[in-house]
Amino acid sequence: MHRTVGRALKALTPPPELTISDWADANRRLSSEASAEPGQWKTSRAEYQRGIMDAISDASVETVVVMSSAQTGKTETQLCAVGYHIDQDPAPIMVVMPTERDAETWSKDRFTPMARDTPCLREKIADPKSRDGNNKILHKRFAGEHLTIVGANAPSGLASRPIRLLLCDEVDRYPFSAGAEGDPVNLAKKRTVTFWNRKIVLVSTPTNRGASRIETAYEESDQRQYWVPCPACGEAQVLTWSQVKWDKTERGEHRPETAHYECIHCAERWDDQARWVAVGRGEWRARRPFAGIAGFHLNEIYSPWVRLEAMVKNFLSARAGGDQAMKTFVNTSLGETWVETGDAPDWQRLSGQREDLPAGLVPEEGLFLTAGADVQKDRIEVDVWAWGRGLESWLIDHLVIEGGPADPACWAKLSELLGRTWQHASGVPMSIARLAIDTGYETSAVYGWARAVGFAQVAPVKGVEGFNRASPVSGPTFVEATIAGKRLRRGARLWTVAVSTFKAETYRFLRQERPTV
Repeated sequence: MHRTVGRALKALTPPPELTISDWADANRRLSSEASAEPGQWKTSRAEYQRGIMDAISDASVETVVVMSSAQTGKTETQLCAVGYHIDQDPAPIMVVMPTERDAETWSKDRFTPMARDTPCLREKIADPKSRDGNNKILHKRFAGEHLTIVGANAPSGLASRPIRLLLCDEVDRYPFSAGAEGDPVNLAKKRTVTFWNRKIVLVSTPTNRGASRIETAYEESDQRQYWVPCPACGEAQVLTWSQVKWDKTERGEHRPETAHYECIHCAERWDDQARWVAVGRGEWRARRPFAGIAGFHLNEIYSPWVRLEAMVKNFLSARAGGDQAMKTFVNTSLGETWVETGDAPDWQRLSGQREDLPAGLVPEEGLFLTAGADVQKDRIEVDVWAWGRGLESWLIDHLVIEGGPADPACWAKLSELLGRTWQHASGVPMSIARLAIDTGYETSAVYGWARAVGFAQVAPVKGVEGFNRASPVSGPTFVEATIAGKRLRRGARLWTVAVSTFKAETYRFLRQERPTV
């Protein structure tokens, strides 16, 4: 009798208020199947994880953004967040992986071992072998709530049910559109709108500058960096690759085994052990005011699982391997976006190919006009180009419309530009056949203007990562949807542009000699 009453009272007693890191330190156990360090979880093993996890359980934070290299434990922090909510704060949870196959792998190889080996989770989640349907690979039930794991390439999964905790992993690997439904991250976010206390977590290794979802999200956050005190002088600093040093032989041969971190203040050499101790004493500092979005940036130098000797070896190998190898190092080791440079010709050679044409006059070879508009905070800049045979082109005009996307007069002037004409060398007036407008800044304002003027003459565009020579421009995709996830046929239509392909093609054209006859 007393035992029964005791169990009942225990069930009715509210759990203590814990942060996610407190919960993980007290409850989580790492499985030998998924960790090289099985046993009790210790946040102090990678102290920087504490700030990330506790931001997820901070009521003042709505969105958490983690732009990070590999080998920093970012997946484990998400698992801790899931475990905490199952045990302490039951809520409908969705985990979005790049593909459905990734979703299955995450469920089997990462979540299932955690749920099995952490006692407080094991008692709340049904046995996978049970036949009641409460523990499927991609759908788990607990305490009247559910955990759903989906692939970003499956629009039906993204639009299925309301969600309070949304975790999007490796967002830079998501397809640009989930089928024809639009951006997977935006689709998933729509599932959270009915919850006043929603939490959105975006995590990824970055990819290309200008086409990285995680970099864009981080730039919209308070941009926290992890500051580490020097073991010798005590001065704090952000750990950067430029301060990783190593020796060379008299013949100039690299010696990665001598790799160390050099304090930017006093030039003290930190070996791996000193670096790991220093990281354990660090703290997160924001670069911008907090406005509901907590952003975190990490690279491998902070990781207790990475030795600098290995980083230097990877760097030297990548440098010898060319741009693609260096891109991998910059993305996965430094946690930074890669800037595509291409094989640009020398400026002197370009200068020698200039033509002396009057501004605003379409040359005789010009057959039609297009325009490209770039939206900035305080202006919209427009280039007008004439096109001839063989993709020969001429810049006809460059216009700056002052005011920016918040100014209706600015959009009115852009609309007027669609009806403006430029004189052809033959005397015939020519207007813009098609205007492409970048949607990377103030996306909703761009969509609104495009809907107002119509899509016959206007094409909203967005650059995407990578080369796609077979289809460098694709679309249009209907990108606006109702709250129920149904796409709007009369909504905005978006064209995607493989930026790297066009850069490479532009450089190829610029390297060509101008015809002499």
